Amino acid sequence: MESVALLRTLSTAAASSPLSYLSLRRSSSRSLSLTHPSISLYTSSSTVRSLSTSSPRLTLRATASSASSSPEKQSNPQSSSSQQLPQGAKLIPLAISISIGLIVRFLIPRPEQVTSQGWQLLSVFLFTISGLVLGPLPVGAWAFIGLTASIVTRTLSFSAAFAAFTNELIWLIAISFFFARGFIKTGLGDRIATYFVKWLGRSTLGLSYGLALCETLMGLIMPSTMARAGGVFLPVIKSLSLSAGSKPGDPSSRKLGAFLIQTQLQCAGTSGALLLTSAGQNLLCLKLAREVGVVLSNPWVSWFKAASVPAFASLLCTPLIVYKLYPPELKHTPEAPAAAAKKLERLGPITKNEWIMLGAMAFTVSLWVFGEAIGVSSVVSAMIGLSTLLLLGVINWNDCLSDKSAWDSLTWFAVLIGMAGQLTNLGVVAWMSDCVANLLQTLSLTWPASFAILQASYLLLHYVFASQTAHAGALYPAFLAMQIAAGVPGVLAALCLAFNNNLSGALAHYSSGPAALYYGAGYVDLKDMFRLGFVMALLQAVIWGCVGSLWWKFLGLY
Repeated sequence: MESVALLRTLSTAAASSPLSYLSLRRSSSRSLSLTHPSISLYTSSSTVRSLSTSSPRLTLRATASSASSSPEKQSNPQSSSSQQLPQGAKLIPLAISISIGLIVRFLIPRPEQVTSQGWQLLSVFLFTISGLVLGPLPVGAWAFIGLTASIVTRTLSFSAAFAAFTNELIWLIAISFFFARGFIKTGLGDRIATYFVKWLGRSTLGLSYGLALCETLMGLIMPSTMARAGGVFLPVIKSLSLSAGSKPGDPSSRKLGAFLIQTQLQCAGTSGALLLTSAGQNLLCLKLAREVGVVLSNPWVSWFKAASVPAFASLLCTPLIVYKLYPPELKHTPEAPAAAAKKLERLGPITKNEWIMLGAMAFTVSLWVFGEAIGVSSVVSAMIGLSTLLLLGVINWNDCLSDKSAWDSLTWFAVLIGMAGQLTNLGVVAWMSDCVANLLQTLSLTWPASFAILQASYLLLHYVFASQTAHAGALYPAFLAMQIAAGVPGVLAALCLAFNNNLSGALAHYSSGPAALYYGAGYVDLKDMFRLGFVMALLQAVIWGCVGSLWWKFLGLY
């Protein structure tokens, strides 16, 4: 979800200045510095591969370099702004998206099993999905246009089109963004990461394990992979790498930075899959599964039980595998623990707001785990936690209002969930799944073989998506229904598709928000992003498939 907006921000900056680079403020000392990280974007005549990240707040900004700005542009900011931001939709993606919708609606014969309303909604849905992939407009704007099209064409009534905006899981996703903002604002995430550097940072491999373990634990209290990557781990990795003489866009990048970036990216998918609330798309998958008729009892616990053993096996193997496939030149970092200890001394004791943040999240997580037993739903638990933070002033309402990602995600998640639900109600998803199930039956495939083929197809199709949530919204209901029709147990199919959705986030530099963010740091070449992304995806599939199949059999999922 976040990667679409991020890549567009970067491409917008490229329109005004074809090249940019990352600079990180460092102390004059050449020793390892773990001072509060601050990364800024400066544009020059280079390629845009940058992001402005500052902790405790994550921001994006582009500042014109005085060396590359002409007097005319400086004197006429309005003209410069109009050049940087093209007005309206991109015409070619717009034309392709409209053409796809019209072709499905008027040129492809409607199957007898599908009603006219269902077929028309499918054309609007494919028009919307095509726009989300091709990007004629920002994701939220295009989703709103798709929603408008469904109403204008009288495919859906106004109340039916907007019904998903009252869905509790949509609001749980939005509240998760607000939690992440408070976690960054207090600086608690930076403090926790520094502790792990202190404990496990004597070797490069140990450092990578420490950062991966830290992200996994922070999934409990910081439910956004993008916020964890941009607000905590990228600044720490940049600080460690530059202090060790590993620079972005330079041969020295392989010294330390490239390895840490790749390891953290590859582990991010597993940490996101471990807990229901570790990533926003998990909640989306849960809701879409309900639309297809698969309901998890006590979802937080059921999710964790199914993911725990294969996820921990993956986390144990991934840093070592990346260490062998993409080895760093620097094998030992003996200065890192001492530097981390000095930074912790400078930070001083945990502040009152950090304690409040930690307590509020611990209470919220407890309600997520045990809330069903006392009749408190997940979204109500999150509302209680957020209200506590607002009442005690850890975050304020302006923080929530200014979190554009939260409101943008709420909008287009609701649109996708609403359309997917209506497609299910109108029988379109059932028709598609029956077609695939009949094809698989003609091939005389067993359900495990069908399961493997459909899971692999779902993973590889992520190459055409720039967002894990868009991927889930477009394909998750159909692929889940196909597997159920092929005889795959419903809960197993629903959970594995959701795990798969997380593991696809490192396939390419545009596959997820963290992927775009880490690639933008400039340490990893594009060819290495694709090469390692594909190889690691295959290895992750083997780890999760082998370990998971035994564990899920033990749990009775099949």
